Amino acid sequence: MDLLNPIDAVFLAIESREHPMHVGGLQLFEPPADAGPEFLHDIYTAMAGTTEVRTRFRRRPSRRFGGFSSLTWSHADKVDLGYHLRRSALPTPGGMGDLIDLTERLHGTLLDRHRPLWEARVIEGLDDGRFAVYIKMHHALIDGVSAMRLLQRTLTDDPFDTRMRVPWGTAPVVKDAVEPESSLSQLRKALPRMIKSTTYIAAPLRGAIDGRLTLPMTAPRTMFNVSIGGARRIAVRSWPLERINTIRLATGATVNDVVLAMSSAALRSYLIEHDGLPAEPLIAMVPVNIRSTADADASDGNLIAACLANLATHLEDPVERLNIISTSMREAKKVFTQLPKLEAMALSALLMTPFGLSLLPGFEALPRMPFNLVISNVPGPRKPVYMQGARLDSNYPLSIPFESQAMNITLTTNGDNLDFGFVGCRRTVPDLERIPEHMEAGLAELERALT
Repeated sequence: MDLLNPIDAVFLAIESREHPMHVGGLQLFEPPADAGPEFLHDIYTAMAGTTEVRTRFRRRPSRRFGGFSSLTWSHADKVDLGYHLRRSALPTPGGMGDLIDLTERLHGTLLDRHRPLWEARVIEGLDDGRFAVYIKMHHALIDGVSAMRLLQRTLTDDPFDTRMRVPWGTAPVVKDAVEPESSLSQLRKALPRMIKSTTYIAAPLRGAIDGRLTLPMTAPRTMFNVSIGGARRIAVRSWPLERINTIRLATGATVNDVVLAMSSAALRSYLIEHDGLPAEPLIAMVPVNIRSTADADASDGNLIAACLANLATHLEDPVERLNIISTSMREAKKVFTQLPKLEAMALSALLMTPFGLSLLPGFEALPRMPFNLVISNVPGPRKPVYMQGARLDSNYPLSIPFESQAMNITLTTNGDNLDFGFVGCRRTVPDLERIPEHMEAGLAELERALT
């Protein structure tokens, strides 16, 4: 058994039917020019034939203490690939709307906790000849950076390389063998650190937040900040990275700052359309990778910090919004870079659990929630990549709307593009497809302002 870190434990503990805690990805592939009618069948067969399953893809919550535990993992001796990997076809003619409809249904269903916490689906029938692969994994198993690195190891930049690589069969980097610790030994060693983290957060971290973060520890209530259900709406879109880089170079901002500015413009316009724009600026939680070079291959679980960004949605001027966002992100990152990794993760876990901070001395009076939604930028492949000769055309990350945060925006690099996945609660976020339209309008607005 393996001990969960604080963030992984939170993702398992807060999951319910209304709040599925898995992340996913929808990849669209262009078959090679010489692909025959059996091409996709052969791909599925090759995937299903990869029966050597690595440790991460055998994990499920431990059934200790009279039920499922959020403290440790157990491992399945056998993995039923016939359950975890399936093949689907869209109704004819299969358009992107049909693919998104199927993906919404797949993304809104819970993973079975009696089994390892992942599923994959090969999807055919698109009318333009492409095919799709959808995969979802519980967020306690993996964070976005780890998931994208895992994906890149399954693909190749050689279009003539026909070896099949799948996420569950990808061999981890070999390290010097060590004798595994027992769960009891791990827990005994971790408890003093966990206690230390909690007491540390209650005083010095509170000072760090009050003294160096410019944001209040609350966010204005919007139509996104309500109780949510488990059904999902999904929208996807891609933008050329060149357009974002032009603004980055003109302003000194980062790519992520420009993405946040696009998101700010979209949220502002969407809320104005629904007569719901608050006078105070919206706050986004922006996950930031805190892996060191030494952690690069130790990718199990989540190693992220939860930065809070002022989206400046109360301002009309797009350049002024971008400047405030850039300053806000710089200040937020300073706080986490000055903390030991364990304390940074513990603080992030509490920020990501709205009720968590109220459990600590000195934080009982904090109102509502610290952020309105999550906006996450995950590095992806920077050049064309292939699976058995099929080129990865689009790579849309699909993440988690949280309770009281009914929408999520996640993006990843894909060659010369940024691919965005928008996921919202089906009941409380109407017209989700308007968000990417407003993102385009926000990007164009910045381009005009800087020319």
